[in-house]
Amino acid sequence: MLSYLAEYESYFGPLRLLRYITVRGFLAAATALLIGFVIAPWFISKFRALKVGQHYDDDRTGDIAARFDKKNTPTMGGLIIFLSVFTSALLWATPNVWVLVSLFVYAALTVAGFRDDYLKVVRRNRDGISSREKLLWQSLVTLAAIGLLLCHPLSAAKVRELWVPFFKTAVVAHMPWWLMLVLIYLWIVGFSNAINLTDGLDGLAVGCTITVALVFAIMAYAAGNVRISDYLLISHVPGVGELAVLCSALIGGCMAFLWYNSHPAEVFMGDTGSLALGGLIGVMAFMVHQPVTLIIVGGVFVMEALSVIMQVGWFKYTRVRSGVGQRLFLMSPIHHHFQKLGWPESKVVLRFWVLSLGFALVGLATLKLR
Repeated sequence: MLSYLAEYESYFGPLRLLRYITVRGFLAAATALLIGFVIAPWFISKFRALKVGQHYDDDRTGDIAARFDKKNTPTMGGLIIFLSVFTSALLWATPNVWVLVSLFVYAALTVAGFRDDYLKVVRRNRDGISSREKLLWQSLVTLAAIGLLLCHPLSAAKVRELWVPFFKTAVVAHMPWWLMLVLIYLWIVGFSNAINLTDGLDGLAVGCTITVALVFAIMAYAAGNVRISDYLLISHVPGVGELAVLCSALIGGCMAFLWYNSHPAEVFMGDTGSLALGGLIGVMAFMVHQPVTLIIVGGVFVMEALSVIMQVGWFKYTRVRSGVGQRLFLMSPIHHHFQKLGWPESKVVLRFWVLSLGFALVGLATLKLR
């Protein structure tokens, strides 16, 4: 909300800089980074004092579990990211329907993730909340987000458009409500659970989230700028440029958390962070009319989710057919295999950054060839 200080530029000229999304984006990233570095040590010490860690031996990951001291490492670190991002976004983003819906989804899914972690680390229930309860909460959040978007005049028409990369116009100019509900549900719930599955290796989930947030900060800025969107032949969504400020805050908050989450991790984000980050990224992808792009830039998350779906599907199929369930992979999610291959999490994230940069460059090079 500090953007409103630009109205007083007549009293202090430099305040006019707050009109620019780029300036507020850098300030949001710096603010979130600073907040993260300030509060993280306090949270980690409190978590350790309260013994907010995984109090059970997880025998579901075999000998790989022995390589990570998850039993004595605090969890619920997603609160660090949430407070950093939420506070910074409130300070620097001009509130509109796009920003408010994004923050609502982020806060609501943080509550669901916190409850899951609370049951695991305080009640010492290794399963946390049930799958039905988690899906119910995610469904209610999705329905509330869709209702807000359809009721607001700024977003009611734009949110019904379906865009696909390399097409000059919307593939579907006015989606029926049921199709929009299905697609937004798949993206919010799907990526919420996908990042949750990815959060296994130290720094993997948060490192990939930084990459995705950077891409969508650029796309949100381009979609909100009428000249840039017209030149690049992408959808122009008035007001959505403010999501670039939110994405910048997300980058800063995740970078601060990564400092303490890199190997050997001092804290894990837990479901408090992973469920909320996935939902936030999913809903923002739809708001900037780049849902398909998220599948590309969030390739690691998609691969992690697909590995689990294939593993569970094959296990159930073989159990019905032969009476004995068989594994398709040694274990799933697939990030456990990175350790088998001798790849530290830094190499995994680095390779993903290189691939994402390559896709971005190819996409930009072909935009004017359509």
